[in-house]
Amino acid sequence: MSAVSHCKLLNLLWRRLKKVNVLPIMARDILKAAKSASNAIAVHKKYTVQSYGIWERIRRLLSIAPERSTGVPLNAHYRLPTPGGLSPLTYDDPVTAPAGDIADNPYWKRDVRRNYPRLSTVNQADAVGLLTVGSQATPKDDVLQIGEAGQKQLVSIKQEGEQRGLAAHFEKDKNGIQGVLGPNGLPPTPCNLNASATKYQLDHDNGYPEVYPCRTFV
Repeated sequence: MSAVSHCKLLNLLWRRLKKVNVLPIMARDILKAAKSASNAIAVHKKYTVQSYGIWERIRRLLSIAPERSTGVPLNAHYRLPTPGGLSPLTYDDPVTAPAGDIADNPYWKRDVRRNYPRLSTVNQADAVGLLTVGSQATPKDDVLQIGEAGQKQLVSIKQEGEQRGLAAHFEKDKNGIQGVLGPNGLPPTPCNLNASATKYQLDHDNGYPEVYPCRTFV
């Protein structure tokens, strides 16, 4: 290729670059890079190992980015004492009780992140056992046997409840549910945990007056 054709090719390439607007984009990128380089932190402010004196001047003269550090941290700030420099016998392990006591202290007992309320479920076998022999707080002494016979009785009641369910228990003992239900055959209501507290009273400003224009169903 001759020099004339080479100049024509460069001229054509220049015109095409101007048409597609590439030169302003390149100039914008160069300005961004220069701006980011101007915000670089000085080398003497970094906690890294650097050269001094004439060697620092030579490094800054020959390096592309003079403010870029070596990346090697200062031992006086990060590696003192050095790893393995001290004997393990000189370290006193702090002991905190009862968290530091490993006896009868599994992790799931002190894992407070998962210590959330969990649902308690009762299946039909448990319900049959409660209706037949009662609970631990209120057992039915006339039904529940004592000793080894009572343990065998509980196992047989649980197996019967798992196999046949509540329907078979109600067919066998129709009046067994009456001791559990409340008045009028309704299920028991939850107990009042704060029975001594007085109920609040609404006055005329915050509540209904004695004569209210609308009907209320209380």
